[in-house]
Amino acid sequence: MDDDAVFKALADSSRRQLLDRLYERNGQTLSALCEDLEMSRQAVAKHLAILEEANLVSSEKHGREKLHFINAVPINGIAERWINKFERQHLSALSALKKALEDEDSH
Repeated sequence: MDDDAVFKALADSSRRQLLDRLYERNGQTLSALCEDLEMSRQAVAKHLAILEEANLVSSEKHGREKLHFINAVPINGIAERWINKFERQHLSALSALKKALEDEDSH
């Protein structure tokens, strides 16, 4: 797995939006993914190509349609390597302390 390609793909808000749309309804065509987006069809296709290069999206031909599917395996790998190694208990304690200090400052 190429972590750099995954991070690059996830760095763009438009690509994250496409992943969110596929998470909500997996197996969509390019036309369906373009609905209600303020992006051209060509822009969506380019974003999908980057997501496919990062192995975050795969596609399958069904007759004349090409369906796009989310692949969560690379994201899970990132989570296991970069997020889960930090102890949640410590992060929760730091987060609670930060919130308490911010609440004190606002009073």
